[in-house]
Amino acid sequence: MFEGRLRLFLVWLCATLFLAPASIAVAQEKDGVGDLKLPGISNYATPKSETSLARGTAGPITLSAQLTDKGADITRGIVWRVFKPEAVNGKLPMVASAHGGSAVFQLEPGSYLVHASYGRAGATKRITVGNEARRESLVLDAGGLKLDAVLSGGVRIPPKNLRFSIYEGTAEPNGDRALIIPDVAPNSVVRLNAGIYHIVSTYGAVNAVIRSDIRVEAGKLTEATVEHHAAEITMKLVRESGGEAIADTSWSLLNESGDPIKETVGAFASMVLAEGDYTIIAKNRDRIYQKDFTVVAGQNQELEVLATEAAAMDPEEGAD
Repeated sequence: MFEGRLRLFLVWLCATLFLAPASIAVAQEKDGVGDLKLPGISNYATPKSETSLARGTAGPITLSAQLTDKGADITRGIVWRVFKPEAVNGKLPMVASAHGGSAVFQLEPGSYLVHASYGRAGATKRITVGNEARRESLVLDAGGLKLDAVLSGGVRIPPKNLRFSIYEGTAEPNGDRALIIPDVAPNSVVRLNAGIYHIVSTYGAVNAVIRSDIRVEAGKLTEATVEHHAAEITMKLVRESGGEAIADTSWSLLNESGDPIKETVGAFASMVLAEGDYTIIAKNRDRIYQKDFTVVAGQNQELEVLATEAAAMDPEEGAD
């Protein structure tokens, strides 16, 4: 009888000493307490699947970008976008984004595509996120472009009358080029990937256009100034030299080949024209007046068309 009670006591004692720690450990794991030193468990049940029993958030990944290899990190102006690499309905799902300089993302483990855009410059990289913190950097291979234009002799052009368009450096077989950025203001800095670009500078809104190819170098600011050979011309129809402009006048401008290049209505016709020879036709009250003139680069002028000059022609008489 005594031996039987002693045997039961020993069984209870062993269960208390060896099973209690395991029960405590499980409870603490469920509570999420990870800083306690718990006794190790030498035996464990085989998982029914390959999925880890302890699932936690992946380690943070820090992304940074540089203009050139071994260059300093860009501290502002970057737009980060993180995509899953598998397309859904033809599009890559975006899972995260950030603005500024370096960015830190907390992502689930797996593979991602990261895109960094800096102005019109950009780069894409595939990354793999695991359970440990890591860093990834993207080299944009980019620089800056600053554009301006002057007249002959270095005369400044009013910025309000000057615009630039930036195209791909390589033309298509049909001669067309892909437009990258339209309507760029002078002296503004545009960020672009390194390479050659086709620049179109437009002074005014008629035909004062200059085209040039410019190379952008990584990590550098490229400043380019083109020279326009043009002038501002103001035309008016008058009854006598130095007289008042006649209102309600229709204007047609022809180039040297006789092709119309500009039409407008008003007492004055003001426009910027490339140097060369032109013909202006003014129509007022069914009377037509014509005058040939020449534009000299950098020489702005006011041009008078006399309503009484011998070149005037009545449309009905011209028809006879």
